[in-house]
Amino acid sequence: MERPRTYFARAGSVAVAYQVLGDGPVDLVYASGWLTNIDMVWESPRYSWFLRELAKFSRLIMFDKRGSGLSDRDVGFPTLEERADDIRAVMDDVGSETASIFGVSEGGNVTNMFAATYPERCRSIILHGCRPCSAWKPDWPSGLRRGDFEKHIDALVASWGEPFEFEVVSPEMAADPAESAHWLRLLLHSAGRSSAAALTRLNYEIDIRSVLPAVKAPALVIVRRGESVGHVEGAQYLAEHLPNGRLSVHDGDDHLPWFGDAEATIEDIRNFITQDHSATSDERVLASVLMTDIAGSTEHAARLGDARWRELINAHDRVCVDAITRYDGLLIKTMGDGLLATFSGPSRAIACAVEIRHAAADLGLSVRAGLHAGECLRRDQDISGLAVNLAARIMDLASGGEIKVSGTIRDLVVGSGTIFDAAGVHELKGVPGEWPIFRVTD
Repeated sequence: MERPRTYFARAGSVAVAYQVLGDGPVDLVYASGWLTNIDMVWESPRYSWFLRELAKFSRLIMFDKRGSGLSDRDVGFPTLEERADDIRAVMDDVGSETASIFGVSEGGNVTNMFAATYPERCRSIILHGCRPCSAWKPDWPSGLRRGDFEKHIDALVASWGEPFEFEVVSPEMAADPAESAHWLRLLLHSAGRSSAAALTRLNYEIDIRSVLPAVKAPALVIVRRGESVGHVEGAQYLAEHLPNGRLSVHDGDDHLPWFGDAEATIEDIRNFITQDHSATSDERVLASVLMTDIAGSTEHAARLGDARWRELINAHDRVCVDAITRYDGLLIKTMGDGLLATFSGPSRAIACAVEIRHAAADLGLSVRAGLHAGECLRRDQDISGLAVNLAARIMDLASGGEIKVSGTIRDLVVGSGTIFDAAGVHELKGVPGEWPIFRVTD
C-alpha cells in the first residue's frame, strides 16, 4: 500500500518525522502511544484502514515522537514539554494554526500537556485508552506497584524479538498471525530493546493529574469497557477533571483503537471534531512559575552602600534577563532583589534557575528560588493565580543558594535528568492541603 511522503520538522536540534494525509476541514494531529514508526504502520491493513478513515474528514497529521521511529533517536529520554514542542514544530512546518489533538494511550499525556501549554493552538482533544497516572500511589491505588512494574520490564527485555503483550493490547487479534507479525515489526522498527525499556520506565513515572485543570479545550475521552491498559476508572478520572471533558465508553477489550469496534471509535471522533470548536481565547494557561530572591539583601545593601548595591543589583538583573531569554522564558517583573518569570515547560524553568544561581554566585550573591507549574491567568503584562502564590511560598522555604520545587514540577520533568532531594511535606500559608517539596541538586 502506498505510503504518504515523510517530511521532517525541526524541534530545536531534533528532526521530527511526520506525514500528512487527507484535506478535510479540520487538522487532526495523531499522537500515538508508546513506540511509533509512521512508515511501518502502513503495512497493517487494519491500521492503515483506520488512518485513511480518519483522513476522510480531517487533514491527518502523524508524527514519530523524538527518540523513536523515523525521528532522531539519540535524544536522551524526552520530557513531556519536549514532546509537546514536537507537536508545535510539526504544526508549524505544516502551516497548521490550530488543530484537534488525538492522543492514544501514552500519547494522551503529551496531548494534555500540549493543550494546557498552548491553548491557542488546540481546538479540541480526543483521548483513547489513556490514564493520568500509571504508578501506584496512596491517592492512586489503581496504579501498578513498583515490584509488579519491574516484573513487566523484565518480561519486556526477556521477550524482545517477540510480539510483546500483543494479546494484552489486542485480545481480539492475538491469534491473527499477520497482525501479530506486524506488531512485532512495528516494535523492532520503532526502538531498540534498551530504549523501549527506558521509555517504558519514563512513562511509568509520569503523573499528569495536576495538568488537567489547565486544559480548557473540549475533550472527548474514549475507553473500551473491558480493556486492561487504559481502564475505565482512569478514563472516568480524566473526563471528570478536564474542565470540558466528557466520557464515551465503548464495548470491547482492545486497547488499540484500530482493532475491535474501530468503526464506533471513528464515528465518535468524526462527530466530535467536526463540531464548531474554536481554539480557546481564555488567557489561562499552564505555566512553570519561577520566583527568586537574593538572600540577605538588606545586610548586603547596608554593607555596600546605595551606589555599589545598585550597581550589583543591575548586574544581577542583567544576568537574570540573559538566562530567562536563553531558556525562552518571559520576565514578568523584577521586585527589587528578585524576579518573577514564567516558562512554557518546567525543565526550562529549572535550567534557568540553576544558571541564575551560578551567575549570582559569581557576583558574590546567594539567590534562592521557588518553582511550581500550574494554571495562571495572563492579564496585560502580569500573571496571577494559585501557581504564582505557590511559587512564592516554596521560595520562602528555600535558604540562600537553594532551588526548591513542588511535587508537580518533579512529576513533569521525568526524563530531564534533573536530580531531586526530598525536602519534606509542608503546609503552605494561604494554600489548602499538604505539599511535597523537593530540592534541586546539581
